[in-house]
Amino acid sequence: MARRALVVDDEKAIVKGIKYSLEQEGMEVDCAYDGEEALELAKANKYDIVLLDVMLPMLSGFDVCLAIREFSDVPIIMLTAKGDDMDKILGLEYGADDYITKPFNILEVKARIKAIIRRTSAKEKAATQLVFDDLTINEEYRRVFYKDKEINLTSREYEVLELLASTPGKIYSREELLTTIWGDDFPGDVRTVDVHVRRLREKLEKNPSEPRYVRTKWGSGYYFQV
Repeated sequence: MARRALVVDDEKAIVKGIKYSLEQEGMEVDCAYDGEEALELAKANKYDIVLLDVMLPMLSGFDVCLAIREFSDVPIIMLTAKGDDMDKILGLEYGADDYITKPFNILEVKARIKAIIRRTSAKEKAATQLVFDDLTINEEYRRVFYKDKEINLTSREYEVLELLASTPGKIYSREELLTTIWGDDFPGDVRTVDVHVRRLREKLEKNPSEPRYVRTKWGSGYYFQV
């Protein structure tokens, strides 16, 4: 079955270019030109990837991202203005998995999409689950439960948790986490890791300021406590 993408931007030339390039890779592509249309499509269809511009009519890309995260963990790549670090950080805070700055090279876009889909597909093939007291990580379906209640994580948040939980006690530096999960060519910095760890703790931990599972080794990095 062909992979399916949703491309959202109010600049029709950009949407047309991305759509054409992804269709050349065998993907099915839906397009939206404002935030409300994007959200309607995201609710009505199942996508493998969403490319979402920050500046949109009707609803901003941030609002759309936040709304999608209420019902889906589909990987979301935000398209942000070049050099606007605040847009990048806000995108991650609102649940985006990655970001690409404009103007971009379409080859970079396709490479980033392929990397995310490849990691997601590899995880889906696993058929094990990790269990720690009240916490269960189902690797087959990439779902997390705490006391039988499902915790809705983004794709990146899940990957951070799964990596740490698969090797309890092992300390990963922020740089190692960034390279392992986002890839060597990711242009962002370690603040990306900090944002995702903070969001993960807010969703997973009873007291995020005193985490039970995702712990900090000051000066070294993060680790999972059994």
